Amino acid sequence: MFAVLKTGGKQYKVQSGDTLRVEKLAADAGETVQFNDILMLGGDKVVVGAPFVKDAGVQAEVVDQIKGEKVINFVKRRRKHSSKRTKGHRQKLTLIKVTDILATGAEKSGVKAALGAGSVSAKAVEAATPAKKAAPKKAEPKAEAPKAKAAPKAGADDLKQLSGVGPALEKKLLDAGVTTFAQIAAWTDEDVAAMDEKLSFKGRIEREGWIEQAKELSKG
Repeated sequence: MFAVLKTGGKQYKVQSGDTLRVEKLAADAGETVQFNDILMLGGDKVVVGAPFVKDAGVQAEVVDQIKGEKVINFVKRRRKHSSKRTKGHRQKLTLIKVTDILATGAEKSGVKAALGAGSVSAKAVEAATPAKKAAPKKAEPKAEAPKAKAAPKAGADDLKQLSGVGPALEKKLLDAGVTTFAQIAAWTDEDVAAMDEKLSFKGRIEREGWIEQAKELSKG
């Protein structure tokens, strides 16, 4: 007898005794969980759900919480001074061993349901907490806003002299700690890529020739 179950947005065809990796479940090693989203049962008689088979389930033992193979995400930008970024990711998974397939009686089995670690109930609890703290935080920046504007005046260059830089872009640069032409003139290709990514300039630094302009302006 086999079953087709759904978990973590994927479908798996399983039999009793099978070991497989699924999207991370909210369960500890050694626990028994039950998958209730059964799309089909097969064997002597095939039962197809609409969309799920009523009162059917697949029980499994959680063997371990593991991580998948590393996936490399490589980004290369097509610019005169090209930049690249590499990120690695290992998906969190749960290793399970199928112990039993129930054609009926799953609703009254009393076994813990197999829920994803990022279930809706967990997100609802997290979403409720910041909602209460958001109100007092809105009032605090208004009182500190004048101080943030006054700070750059001491020893900061007028970055609006750079091509394409207005008050909004100048504020972004100041907030990022860029206050002088000398800083911009000393940027390397890596610095340009990092600033481009951080402030979403989309290649503006290279298009406008900020580094060359900053070198001239820093001379006085």
